[in-house]
Amino acid sequence: MSLYDDAVLVLKGYEDQGQAELRQAYLDHLAAHPDGMWKACEAGHVTASGLVIDPSRGRVLLTLHKKLRMWLQMGGHCEPEDTSLAAAALREATEESGISGLSLLPGGPVRLDRHPIPSPCNWHFDVQYAVVAPPDAVQEISDESLDLRWFAYGEVADVADESVVRLLEATRARL
Repeated sequence: MSLYDDAVLVLKGYEDQGQAELRQAYLDHLAAHPDGMWKACEAGHVTASGLVIDPSRGRVLLTLHKKLRMWLQMGGHCEPEDTSLAAAALREATEESGISGLSLLPGGPVRLDRHPIPSPCNWHFDVQYAVVAPPDAVQEISDESLDLRWFAYGEVADVADESVVRLLEATRARL
């Protein structure tokens, strides 16, 4: 199965009632843009991200994004070797956190978040997963980050924007 086909199946199966209209916008975008999984699609493209959490300690790992200078979850563009959106999210989380042994929280994506991006593309159609860190996780900063830091759940609203706060809320509701 292609990554495009996987994305369509994942989105069709995504059932967060509060995001039905947004989910349909993702599906419409992919129907109109067969290249909508790839960075080269200037109208916008699907991305995959993963919020790295440590439920045993009540904390979340955020990256200070080098270009955007914002505290965000790990994530980014899909790559040709990605076999699924879930695999892309797990790959991004592993690459950007430096943590081995990460695992996806069961149940598929936690949220969808569409946001405008400066040129050359217009939109990121982000499919957001929750990723559980092993208890002995040791992070290592990547070249895509200015910083990488654990925050207690209650601290996230003080450092991150509403999209990250909503992602954390949805993740905690699924735990």
